[in-house]
Amino acid sequence: MATLWFSPPVFVKTELTGVTYGCNNVRGAAEQLLRWNKRGPKWHQASALCLSALEGEEVDPKEIRQAFEAAAKEAGMLIRTIRVNE
Repeated sequence: MATLWFSPPVFVKTELTGVTYGCNNVRGAAEQLLRWNKRGPKWHQASALCLSALEGEEVDPKEIRQAFEAAAKEAGMLIRTIRVNE
């Protein structure tokens, strides 16, 4: 199965203090979601989209990126970045 990439990456906190992860693909997003303790409605939506894509359903990677970013914000895991030239 091909990796579904998205850009720009979504930067999130990790379990290691001071270490961030720049997530730019569906598999990475799914792995990060599974590590988080806070699992609200946005986490469930992002997880469902990732699972659907990993199972081969056609899901727009941009939609997954947006859902992952919303879940990261909801869980307090999102690292704000400055986007240049978007």
